[in-house]
Amino acid sequence: MVDPVIPLVVALSLALLWFVAAAQKLNGFAVFVTVLTDYRLVPQGAARACAVAVIGLELELAVCLLIPVLRNAALAGSALLLALYAAAIAVNLFRGRRFIDCGCMGPAGRQSLSGSLVARNLLLALLALAAMLPVQGRVLVWFDAIAVTAAVCAAALLYAAINRLIANGPDLARLRG
Repeated sequence: MVDPVIPLVVALSLALLWFVAAAQKLNGFAVFVTVLTDYRLVPQGAARACAVAVIGLELELAVCLLIPVLRNAALAGSALLLALYAAAIAVNLFRGRRFIDCGCMGPAGRQSLSGSLVARNLLLALLALAAMLPVQGRVLVWFDAIAVTAAVCAAALLYAAINRLIANGPDLARLRG
């Protein structure tokens, strides 16, 4: 059995991730439609509708992760969506299409596809599944609220740092070589 703080941190961190991802896509909707079209996984005429569906799904997952009775379903849905994102990136890497924008940085930034993004998404999917493990039946106390808040903030900062390192990886490799 897992301490109840751990799956709560994972769920709230994923909720934050989905809210931010959806907000970035909404903020740069036209850019997101272009990114989705560049993946060449949906018919070009369906890209706009697919973009709306993706944003809606991310928002739905974010909200459901905040509701205890819906949390496990949202964790499973999060794992599935992250695995689908990993698969979409992997398919394009297999096709040799490394230099399209992954869409991970929103309209403000550009990040090429890489195996690191596949690994990141699969790791996040595994974390979502792990958060579904049975928890100890202990009552959360006031200190747990502080610990959860601090852990979610740390997770968000760690995610941002790792994402920035992945984005800058090709530039760093060119500097070394």
